[in-house]
This record gives sequence, C-alpha cells and structure tokens, in this order.
Amino acid sequence: MLRALRRESGFYRRLWTLAAPMILQNIITTSLGFADIFMVGLLGNAEMAAATAANVPVFIIQVVIFGFQSGMAVLVSQYWGRGDTDSINCCLGVALYAVTGFSTLLALITFLFPAQVLRLITPNEELVELAVRYIQIVGFSYIFNGISSIYAGIQRSTEYPAFGMLLFGVSMCVNTFLNFVLIFGHFGAPAMGITGAAAATLVSRVVEFAIAAVFALRSRRLPLRWSCILRPGRAIVRSFLIYSTPVVCNEAMWSVGTSMLTVIMGHMANSQDMLAAYALVGNIDKLSTVVCFGLAGSAAVIVGKEIGQGHSRERVYEVSWTLLLVSMLVGGAVMALLLVLLPVFFRPVLFPLFQLAPGAAEAATYLAVVYAVFMPMRAFDITNITGVLRAGGDARMASLIDIGPLWLAAIPLMALAGLVFQAPTWVVCIAMQAENLLKCPIGLIRFHGRKWINDVTQG
Repeated sequence: MLRALRRESGFYRRLWTLAAPMILQNIITTSLGFADIFMVGLLGNAEMAAATAANVPVFIIQVVIFGFQSGMAVLVSQYWGRGDTDSINCCLGVALYAVTGFSTLLALITFLFPAQVLRLITPNEELVELAVRYIQIVGFSYIFNGISSIYAGIQRSTEYPAFGMLLFGVSMCVNTFLNFVLIFGHFGAPAMGITGAAAATLVSRVVEFAIAAVFALRSRRLPLRWSCILRPGRAIVRSFLIYSTPVVCNEAMWSVGTSMLTVIMGHMANSQDMLAAYALVGNIDKLSTVVCFGLAGSAAVIVGKEIGQGHSRERVYEVSWTLLLVSMLVGGAVMALLLVLLPVFFRPVLFPLFQLAPGAAEAATYLAVVYAVFMPMRAFDITNITGVLRAGGDARMASLIDIGPLWLAAIPLMALAGLVFQAPTWVVCIAMQAENLLKCPIGLIRFHGRKWINDVTQG
C-alpha cells in the first residue's frame, strides 16, 4: 500500500489544490442546509420533520442536477485534456437544455400538487399542512440553482473549482441572512416560519444565478460560444446521451431510492422522531463526507485528463489506485473523528441545542454510530463510482454498482425491519447502510479489471 501511495513530485499538491476548493464548496452548501435545519428546528420538532419531508422531492432535483453535472464532466474533463473548448461549450449547451427542462417540470409538479406529493412521503397530516407552502416555493429555486450548478461544474472540470466555492459561498451568506430575517421576522419583516426558509432559499438561488451569468459572460478563460451552446450538434448530443444518460439515471434512481428510505421512516410508528433525527444526523453526515466528495471530484478531473492526454492504461490505473487509497485513509480519519465527537459533543451539546425529544435523540445516536462505522467503505465507493469509473467512461457499470445494492438490499431490508417487524431503531439504522457491504467489493473487482478505462472523446 505504501508503494502505491508514492507518486511523482507535485502529484499530491495538484490533488489537494483541486480538492480544497471542492471541499470548501461542499462545506458551504452543507452548512447552508445545517443552518436551515437549525433555524427551522428552533420552531419545534414538528417543523423540522415537515421540512425534512418537504425536502425529499427537492433532494431528488438536487441529485439529478448533480447527475447531469457529473455526466457532463465525463466528457468535459477529457476534452479539456485535449484543449477542445468548442466541444466543452457544446457539452454546456446540452446540459443546460436538460437541467432547465427537468427542474422546471418538477417545480411545476410540486407547485400544482404539493399536498399530493407530500402524502407520498408521509401520511402525517400535521406535517403535510406545515410543509405545503414550503415545497411550493422552494421547488422553483432549483431552476436557477440547476443552471448555476452546471456552469460551476464546467469550471470545476476545467481545473477551476474555486469558482464554485466562491459562488455558493455568496449564496450561503444570502440564504442564512434571509433565513434569520424571514423565519423569525427581524428588521420589520413578517415572521413566516418554515415558509420563510423556502423564500430565503429562492432569493439566494436567484442571486447565485445572476452572479454565475455575469461571470460566464465576462470570462476570458473559457469564453462562451453561443453557436456551440445553442446548437451543440448531433455528435455531442449522442456522446452526451451515451456517457451522461447512465449517470443521470444512476443519480435519479439513487435519489429516489434514498428518498424511499425517508418515506419508510415517515411511515414508521415513531415517524416524527425518526424524521427529526434524520434531519439533523443526515446533515452531520453530509458535512462529514465533504472531504470524500472533494477527493472524488478532483479524482474525476485528474483521471479524465490523464486519459484525454493519451497516457497508458497502466499509468491511468496506478494513478487511480493511489486516489482510492487516499480516499479510504481519509474515510478512516473521519470515522475516528465522528466516534470521538458523538459522546463529547453531539449527545451533550448538539442534540439538546436542536431540542430533540428523547426518542429522536436515541435515533440520532444510532444513526451517527452507523454512519461513522461505514465511513471508510463509503469513502472508497464515492471516489470509485463518482470519480474514477465515471471519468473512465464506465458509467453504465458504475450505475449498476451504485444503485443495485441500494434497491436490492437497503430498501427491502429497512422496509422489513421498520414496517413489517417493527424492529428496534438500531436495527433499522444498520439496514439503511446494508448497500455498502455489497458496493465496496463489487466496485473493487471492477476497478482491478481495468475495463473501465476508455477514451470517450474518440469517434
């Protein structure tokens, strides 16, 4: 293992130079979600559970946007290695058409049929009533967020991840300030409660979009070519469909599957406690995996560029193996940190701060332990699936490895434990993570087979 970690001079500097802005961007966006949950949680456990339920369809929108972004990156990183900026603009055009259409459709569904959508998630009418206005407003924010996220993804895949960090940093500041004003009614504004959180999100996403648009129009590093964006051409559309559709389908199926876990919680006997615990610990988990996703993002850029520059398959394999080992080591460090923080900070300080009821605090403890223990495996899976395999053009197999264990193991096991057998909470929490016991070994076998290494820009 130590031999595999030895790389040429400058390798790790390049890795962390790419990863650091992505990590900071992930911290910013995750902290925003954490701030939302904290402020809404001050209103009560019911409001926090309602926001969690309402964010299920929003989560699906977010993850599918990430899927378009990741699928686009498969092509863009390799085109960047070849210096083909016209093709990069064409990829941007296809992705913008796709994301705008998808996010607009879901925004209209959540606006026109909010109660019907929410009842698919939870039968608790109190939560549905609290969440209706929230889901109607917040859905439209992701039309603007989708466009800005795609452009930030273009910059990231062309080795300028700092743009996304700065963009979403401004968005977070605007959102947090408006949360403070609109949820609680400061500076003469009405106290809108949970609806204020949705309004704050919408305004911050509009600001985010405006900043991205101005930067894109003025950029000399990667100037916009409107002929390529508006008419990307059949060849690019075909390449996008071949290499991006599996990624988008993967993220869509993964987000729906993960949302099904929330739906199962919403139908359990202790649904309010489970949803409140998941609202808090789910954000802790997102915050704890920011380094893993940052490494995965930098791995995608590095591997894609290595292939685009025409390096040998063995060289690409060796570089990728180093990246996977680094990810596992980082996952182990995060696991140790979480297990230390649980008894010294989470339980005595954080859980009471969020005013968790005793049942919710117990569920949150179990969730935190399970997330921590599985962290090294999850860190490997994140980099292998979203970074290495996708960047190598092996999107179909990456999708199967990602969603198969979720739908075939985690969802049925959690449904059996939580709804049929009404098992103890800790059993339900372990069932949620059953997918990782399958993903890691299957992904390792695929990686060592080397069939994932493909130049997607040829032909």
